[in-house]
Amino acid sequence: MLETLMLSRIQFAANISFHILFPTITIALSWFIFFFKWRFDQTGEPVWMRAYRFWVKVFALTFALGVVSGITMSFQFGTNWPKFMETVGNIAGPLLGYEVLTAFFLEAGFLGIMLFGINRVSPRIHTLSTLIVAFGTTLSAFWILALNSWMQTPQGYEMRDGIAFPIDWFAIIFNPSFPYRLIHMMIASGLTAAFFVAGISAYRLLKGDNKQAPKLTLKIALTVASLLAPTQIFIGDMHGLNTLEHQPQKIAAMEGIWHTEKGVPLLLFAVPDEAEKTNHLEIGIPKVASIILTHSFNGELKGLNEFLGNHPPVAPVFYAFRIMVGLGILMLTIAWVSRFQLWRKKFLSTWLLKFLVIMTFSGWIATLAGWYVTEIGRQPWLVTGVLTVKDAATDIAPENVGLSLILYLILYVVLLVAYLHTIFTMAIRAVEIEEITDDERVLSTVGNHMTVKR
Repeated sequence: MLETLMLSRIQFAANISFHILFPTITIALSWFIFFFKWRFDQTGEPVWMRAYRFWVKVFALTFALGVVSGITMSFQFGTNWPKFMETVGNIAGPLLGYEVLTAFFLEAGFLGIMLFGINRVSPRIHTLSTLIVAFGTTLSAFWILALNSWMQTPQGYEMRDGIAFPIDWFAIIFNPSFPYRLIHMMIASGLTAAFFVAGISAYRLLKGDNKQAPKLTLKIALTVASLLAPTQIFIGDMHGLNTLEHQPQKIAAMEGIWHTEKGVPLLLFAVPDEAEKTNHLEIGIPKVASIILTHSFNGELKGLNEFLGNHPPVAPVFYAFRIMVGLGILMLTIAWVSRFQLWRKKFLSTWLLKFLVIMTFSGWIATLAGWYVTEIGRQPWLVTGVLTVKDAATDIAPENVGLSLILYLILYVVLLVAYLHTIFTMAIRAVEIEEITDDERVLSTVGNHMTVKR
């Protein structure tokens, strides 16, 4: 039977993996929705309102699942990881509190107006509410990533009798890894939402939807993806250099480097063997890892043997990093090819539409892979240099953790299947609604606001 520590790690990984799927979409999707609403206000074109009405429903469903699944995370700090809050609660508590008092209050306060107030408040108030919800989702990510980044590269604290006390909140929030990780996550959310919008729009077109709304949202999503994908590569390189400075053992695991050496090759594939402290079946490009990480052909990189007993499990970090990078390159390729074809032919070929449908949730996989690199790569530390995962874990019976883990997994599978089914059902119903012609369109004025009644 698995021990309590491992079961607690698996349970927390399952919870955070399920939860992160939904904020990864809603953070950026809220900005898409705001853009649709703002364009309708500017132009009065009904197509923007149709795009808004469809995607705001998708946002509401996704946001609800994100909130519900996030609640369990805070409970686990007390049930599975009691030493975490005992040791760093003076820092983690306020940061989580700031997230609730600022971001969540903004989201909760204006979400109702955004969802149900379009015909009950003035156009400016409704659009402002949409903007505030979008800002709130971003602010929420700011605080959560501030805490998680501090756990990676803690600053601005001092230890007193084994307890961390804050001495500089600016240093705590804007710790060395925070700016890179915040930007990296925001762009990841943008790419996830862009491929999500593009995939669902492509699905509607393949199902025979000839309305202008899915064509418009497909074009916008591909434009966003084609701009964000190369930007993410640039930010990822900066993030990697920052990680090399502050967490060299994580870089060594990501690159599969066992011995400190110069002119390190970039491994495209390998089978890490921790028992033998070597790699099997290596396929690499000479010196490229050194070029990327040190900007020198003969740059020196520390190997895992420099961190014996203090480095993360190699295989999951090594493979997850390649999944993330591989999907990022695939996203870049598909976004550019699709956008180029739209520019040349004004439409996408059937095979590209089908590929975009397949790529609908590719951002989820890439984000999860990147998150695993970040979190597993921090092992054996829960808070680097302050608290290990082993010391933070609960000592309750493994049977109790195992039972709750099974129940969580069953619930998450059911919710995920229901979510996917609902999303594609909404897309099908949107296809079945016939487009309103100019003669059939009924316009009503709400203040200075033109809305479409279908």
